[in-house]
Amino acid sequence: MGRIFEVRKSSMFARYDRMAKQFSRVGKEIAIAVKKGGPDPDTNPMLRRIMQNAKSFNMPKDRIEAAIKNAMGKDTSNYDEVLYEGYAPHGVAILVVTATDNTTRTVANVRSHFNKGGGALGNSGSVGFLFKHLGVFKLNPAGLNAEDMELELIDYGLEELGEDSDGNLIVRCTFEDFGKMQKALEEKGITPISSELEWIPMNTVPVSEEQAQDVFKLIARVEEDDDVQQVFHNMG
Repeated sequence: MGRIFEVRKSSMFARYDRMAKQFSRVGKEIAIAVKKGGPDPDTNPMLRRIMQNAKSFNMPKDRIEAAIKNAMGKDTSNYDEVLYEGYAPHGVAILVVTATDNTTRTVANVRSHFNKGGGALGNSGSVGFLFKHLGVFKLNPAGLNAEDMELELIDYGLEELGEDSDGNLIVRCTFEDFGKMQKALEEKGITPISSELEWIPMNTVPVSEEQAQDVFKLIARVEEDDDVQQVFHNMG
């Protein structure tokens, strides 16, 4: 019984850690969004997107409101989004999206994570050209016709429309058309399950299962950093 309890306890703490990381990430995203577009989600589509995503993983409403209020304070840290590029083992390209109030600290930490994980941090532009920067909307398919959606959204920058492994509709558009696509979905009365800006690889690097574990270890190390928001790779 004791062993089972330890496993369950470990799983519970891991779940809390993931939740804390998600809440921290959203808090920084809110700070950046409020700084750029103000605290009103009705007039700030970036903030509106972040709030929708926060609800999708059950972030309490009062926590969201507190983050917006904190972002308006004079003593609030000013976060900047900074993208770092590099290589993991076995030639896999890695993009690291950070939100930081101290770039000197962040770049030193990210470089250390890469080095300890058998990778190498590169210069700006070293691997970014291997990815497309796209808006990705996940939609509940109930009541939606994929063929009709494709025709209706093509004028709003639709790049791809498909399904994920759970049967949700996935709408992709260019980074530049993200706001236009978000508005089009809202006007059609469609509230996305989530909406993100993601770096999608144009081609993937094939790796063995053993090699993939090396890459995942580096990614896990990077993701544990408090300044890191998202990590993308081109591993196949």
